[in-house]
Amino acid sequence: MKKILAGLTVVILAAVGYTGWQKFQASSRAESSVEKPAVHTPKDTIRFAENAPQLAFLQIKPVESYPEPMVDSLNARLAYDDNRTARVFPPIAGRVLKITVDAGSEIRAGDELLVLDAPDYAQATSDEVKARADLERKRQANDRAGELLKVNGISLKDAESAAADFHQAEAEAQRTEARLRNLQSMASMTDGKFILRAPIGGTVSERQVNLGSEVRTDAANPIFVITDSKKLWALIDLPELYLDKVKVGQAVSVEVDAYPGEAFKGKITVIAEALDPVTRRIQVRAEIDNSSHRLKPEMFARATPVADSRHNMPRIPNTALFSQGLHSFVFVEQSPGVLQRRHIELGLQSHEYSYVKEGLQPGERVVTTGALLLNSELSGND
Repeated sequence: MKKILAGLTVVILAAVGYTGWQKFQASSRAESSVEKPAVHTPKDTIRFAENAPQLAFLQIKPVESYPEPMVDSLNARLAYDDNRTARVFPPIAGRVLKITVDAGSEIRAGDELLVLDAPDYAQATSDEVKARADLERKRQANDRAGELLKVNGISLKDAESAAADFHQAEAEAQRTEARLRNLQSMASMTDGKFILRAPIGGTVSERQVNLGSEVRTDAANPIFVITDSKKLWALIDLPELYLDKVKVGQAVSVEVDAYPGEAFKGKITVIAEALDPVTRRIQVRAEIDNSSHRLKPEMFARATPVADSRHNMPRIPNTALFSQGLHSFVFVEQSPGVLQRRHIELGLQSHEYSYVKEGLQPGERVVTTGALLLNSELSGND
């Protein structure tokens, strides 16, 4: 359906353009009967005079080369690389006294994020001290019970009760120590205030906390997201039909609307084991190089698995193509105002671009808008 709509659009644009083309021709002939605007030299070449009005209808661009694709472009979405991302939740409830970083800040592991007034931290410290004291007391009681049992100075029941109390106190001490150790791994105390620190280095991409707000340990969203944005994930929706065209480790080319005509390189790292029951697509994950920091998470993208990232092919927009019989042609600029109709062999064709197997070289300048008008002009004078 997309290809049919694209074809109808090309035909309509060609008709509108051709009408304007004819108007300019009539105007040009009326203005000057001495010099014609176009001179036709060998049958596949058309030559325009300098500043001929017909040239205003043409758009000419150099041909660029891209890796040979395996399939048409696939819908994708950019996301954080979870292997390089930390979503920071508050480990303890409290009130925010100070926020040290903001979205976009570059930080290192251990840097201060915010300061909390957190009475629960004092409670955790107190519980740990009480548990250690209780453990020591019950250890002594257990030791005494053992000595008394040897001389029949205590019943076996009382000795067993003392041993059970000791083991309970030991378990409680381990729990409180683990709790305090967990809090201290993410923070430190200064002047009685709880300082939350960054678990990893990177860029603070999100901040969802304000000065004076109360934070809770059961919050639905993280208060900070820290990520190394040099790598991103592209989450690709792969139709079942193309499952045999991709494999782990395969190169992939990613394009986004923000940078038209520019491709970002990556490789496939994960292929899902099951189809999505709603979309009937298989999610494929690719790791994308974002050293330039130009790509952003949640961008929509077009991902193209490629056969060989070292083998490039000329790529042209479909608006540059026109057909005669079973063959495809383009107009190539030989010199300013001189345009040659050339037969080409096509490889894969998508709804927007076509890849050229033979007949065209990267760097050559091709008419991308107005090719149908040129062909009509050339054919009318054969």
